[in-house]
Amino acid sequence: MTDAAIDAAAAFLKMTPEDFIGQYTVLMPDRSGLTLIEKPDGSCIFLEETEPPSCRIQPVKPEQCRRFPEHWNFPGWEKECPGAVPEENSTAK
Repeated sequence: MTDAAIDAAAAFLKMTPEDFIGQYTVLMPDRSGLTLIEKPDGSCIFLEETEPPSCRIQPVKPEQCRRFPEHWNFPGWEKECPGAVPEENSTAK
């Protein structure tokens, strides 16, 4: 997560960047930066279990999310992230 992505998501959620970092991020295994935490089941912390599932921060979702499924090129990838929005329907560019 970049500083800009943290600032945007924090502002969208009406919280400080420091609170966002403490609540929603973790240090990457290689210690090169921060990444979003996952729910205990491995799903995204911002995946809302609505029908259909949606991203809680869709308008400001970070690069790591907007690039999904760039590295997930296999049949059925959509089932791995039920909150995925096809690029043509995405408001985040």
